[in-house]
Amino acid sequence: MKALVKEKAQPGLRLADVPQPEAGPGDVLIKVLRTGICGTDLHIRNWDGWARQTIRTPLVIGHEFVGEVVGTGRDVTDIKAGDRVSGEGHLVCGKCRNCLAGRRHLCRATVGLGVGRDGAFAEYVALPASNVWVHRVPVDLDVAAIFDPFGNAVHTALSFPLVGEDVLITGAGPIGLMAAAVARHAGARNVVVTDVSEERLDLARKIGVDLALNVSGARIADGQRQLGLREGFDIGLEMSGRPEALRDMIANMTHGGRIAMLGLPTGEFPVDWARIVTSMITIKGIYGREMFETWYAMSVLLEGGLDLAPVITGRYDYRDFETAFDDAASGRGGKVILDWTA
Repeated sequence: MKALVKEKAQPGLRLADVPQPEAGPGDVLIKVLRTGICGTDLHIRNWDGWARQTIRTPLVIGHEFVGEVVGTGRDVTDIKAGDRVSGEGHLVCGKCRNCLAGRRHLCRATVGLGVGRDGAFAEYVALPASNVWVHRVPVDLDVAAIFDPFGNAVHTALSFPLVGEDVLITGAGPIGLMAAAVARHAGARNVVVTDVSEERLDLARKIGVDLALNVSGARIADGQRQLGLREGFDIGLEMSGRPEALRDMIANMTHGGRIAMLGLPTGEFPVDWARIVTSMITIKGIYGREMFETWYAMSVLLEGGLDLAPVITGRYDYRDFETAFDDAASGRGGKVILDWTA
């Protein structure tokens, strides 16, 4: 089969012929229809410091996908051929304390699809049945392909109650945009998104945020005044991984404010811990999705009318992957989709 492969320990990817995976007794074999390009895939393509430490070549990359079941192992009873499915990209051990307590997203032995094992940027992918999410109601293929990052956005945005709250989101990348849509849908009073890309801020405006603020020429405090907020933001969703974004967020939170952090910094950096202590600010780290409570929430949000169409800005045939990856890396658009059905 055709697959996007990280063949060597150097920058770049190659479209190559690789063996088609087989489904073990507890596995599901899936014909891939669409995939979404993630920041992780860009790191692997660039072969940056994180990738050099994490990835073992050769590797089929990719973890955001939707497909159709074409085969199941003998022990699989609740998934059948023809089901349309997405996949939870974190494969857990099932034996540690957190797994046994039902907190699988906290498994210390997690293996990432397309990171620690061959992934979904291919014509077929095999996954344990326990990692397969069946779409029981119709979902647009492009949206179903990005359930993995959509789950990151939902997990982050719904970490704290949002109804009637003033929400600050730093970083208008694809997940930040999806989190803004969730916050708006969930009943936040004001939703403010910051970034330095006017193209991405325009996408935030299409989603319906109350203020899209370009922090290359303005401060979050300016946004507060523009909206008439006197005590700061109640909820912060940090999606950028930028030190200056988190520091400015902390400086503009109300007393007792709550921050959920999904953005992954490239290194350590200082913050005003005295402000965090004296303002009694809660900071929660987010990684991945809650399995599978977040997935239920995603499906229900879409059934309730949440529209993710503005977040998807690029669609390419998988053979045009170089152009698609350049688009995703430009920092100007939203999610980029690869079509594997040609």
